[in-house]
Amino acid sequence: MPIRVVVVISANAEWRAVRSLFSAIEPQPSPLGEWFTVELVVGGHREPAVFFHGGWGKIAAAASAQYVIDRWSPQLLVNLGTCGGFKGEIEKGEIILVERTIVYDIIEQMTDPHAAIAHFSTEIDLAWLGEDYPQAVRRTLLVSGDRDLVIDDLPRLKAEYGAIAGDWESGAIAWVASRNHARCLILRGVTDLVGADGGEAYDGNLHVFEEGATRILRQLVLALPAWLAKGLE
Repeated sequence: MPIRVVVVISANAEWRAVRSLFSAIEPQPSPLGEWFTVELVVGGHREPAVFFHGGWGKIAAAASAQYVIDRWSPQLLVNLGTCGGFKGEIEKGEIILVERTIVYDIIEQMTDPHAAIAHFSTEIDLAWLGEDYPQAVRRTLLVSGDRDLVIDDLPRLKAEYGAIAGDWESGAIAWVASRNHARCLILRGVTDLVGADGGEAYDGNLHVFEEGATRILRQLVLALPAWLAKGLE
């Protein structure tokens, strides 16, 4: 049976959370990360789906997104994961349905810096989802950079883009999917907040992120079959 769904999981803590849900399945190796196939019940039938550990950061995210597209040619590329929220703009535990990604950490000093940012920004076509979503989400954009959210960046990111949360990988995944004309669904939950007084998961508090990632990924995987029912023809 062909694989119509590939689910890319980025961060190591996120992958551990997903692996714990399917611990009886032996993963397979790849040049980029391990993966396994599981049958999900989607709309009353069994649908095989590949879960792939794409790795953290833009380089790994772009490489693994292209790898899974080339290998399986999925009808739907899904990225489930986490993000950091801007304190006062969003709450911990909220799920973002990503409609646009912006790679904000590009520093262009030779030509137009706005054009450089625009080149790697991606509008995600979500018309196929309709308006009745399977779980409570906030549909908005997500900023991506190869860095944790820096406190001094927050005012600019809010003012320039209307951002309320950020991550490391979704900008690269969405960009690669768009270039391949592949349908893409990105759902990311807020594990921790960053504000003027610092970040909840910073300065030795990694457990805040890891515990949040476990809760978020379990929730997202549980809801995944209902999302797939909307995206598979």
